[in-house]
Amino acid sequence: MHFAQYYLDCLSQASYLIGDQRTGRAVLVDPRRDIDDYLRDADEVGLRIELVIETHIHADFLSGHLELARATGATIAFGEAAATGFPIRRLRDGERIPLGPSDDEGVTLTVLATPGHTLESICLVIHEHPEDDVPFGVLTGDTLFVGDVGRPDLLSAAGHSPDEMAVRLHRSLHTKLMVLPDATRVFPAHGAGSACGRNLSTETSSTIGDQRRLNYALQPMPESEFVRLITASQPAAPGYFAHDAALNRDGHPLLDAAPLAALTLEEARTARDEHGAALLDCRPLAAYTHAHLAGSLHAGLETRFAEYAGSVVAPGTPIVLLADPGTEAEARLRLARIGYDRVLGYVPDPAAALARRPALATRSHRIDADQLPVAHPPSGQLPAEQHQLIDVRSAAEFEAGALPGARNIPLATLRDQADHLDRDRPVVLYCRSGNRSVIAAALLEARGFGDVRDVVGGYQAAAEEAAGRAG
Repeated sequence: MHFAQYYLDCLSQASYLIGDQRTGRAVLVDPRRDIDDYLRDADEVGLRIELVIETHIHADFLSGHLELARATGATIAFGEAAATGFPIRRLRDGERIPLGPSDDEGVTLTVLATPGHTLESICLVIHEHPEDDVPFGVLTGDTLFVGDVGRPDLLSAAGHSPDEMAVRLHRSLHTKLMVLPDATRVFPAHGAGSACGRNLSTETSSTIGDQRRLNYALQPMPESEFVRLITASQPAAPGYFAHDAALNRDGHPLLDAAPLAALTLEEARTARDEHGAALLDCRPLAAYTHAHLAGSLHAGLETRFAEYAGSVVAPGTPIVLLADPGTEAEARLRLARIGYDRVLGYVPDPAAALARRPALATRSHRIDADQLPVAHPPSGQLPAEQHQLIDVRSAAEFEAGALPGARNIPLATLRDQADHLDRDRPVVLYCRSGNRSVIAAALLEARGFGDVRDVVGGYQAAAEEAAGRAG
């Protein structure tokens, strides 16, 4: 058997290539949109990708099933309940997919219907030899993660509430996955950082036995308690999730590799003013905060770039990149992975371009934790109650501890809630350490808010400052 996991850190997303080297037959599970690595590796070990299997209709990235079908002639397969805008093979619960020389010899996958995260969710049990008592492993998609289980509220099917989907998920976990031998290896579709759960581990594999012992959602409890537990305090989903789910279900254009056009600052501003383009600065935080094109948004390539960009830029918006030299292609690819294909071009070396046109540049307004507004400030400063203190962390982070008087608006929802803020009052933003708050400040400034500040070091620094004062 050939088995390979491909883990994409920036999206916390895993895909899998499984094949039988005697026959050369292979399947690819949950592929990303840029498929060159899969094709190269399959060719090197003599495998033909005959089937592309999606464990469910993904919302957090744009899948590569259409790109792979075009490149290899492979058939696309989903769980039996899937409804798509293109031809698929429907995989039934209990169906066996043999890759070896015969049905009773060689690598075999067995389909488990595991509705709960979505109606069409499936898992795939892998046997290297059909007679093995303990499977090689199970690909658990978004049904079971290392440390967590799939959330039931992202794409609840029409007519099914999150609570109803959670009941289905509980039954899928306990009647399909937890009956597998403890030594069965678990290979999920996501890891830590993904918005598809709230407690995902940094480990990219585990075992059924370890998850039975250590996963909070698999501990003995009534079904009703499980439902309550996993429907509470889930992280806000970035705004592009519904967009990606629709493209993965209905179909999307194939990945475009045409070269990007280089634009001047003036051309970038024209694209914004006349065509509604978002000016997306993807340089590191320090470079952006030091000097950036006025009205530009920010999401650094060194962070969860695609997720953050998808939180502040609406799907379908044309984009102009402001990127450090040599990074524009990477930025464009990462955007394409979430279905943001309308990249009009890029401004080469924004720092040099802004140095030549300093009137177009501005600095971020950042404050240290000891400069946070207080109730009785020195003369000439506004008291705390005249500011809007916004915590852009997740709901779970906020509930675990927040600054007094703060209002929680997670970054993923700020784009839709910005108009509910008072533009005539100063806004102070903070996150955990200071990265998301810079992104949030850029969004509000681009929306026309005049007095926006963010806290250097975020909640961590503020909590340390408060402890120091108390001590």
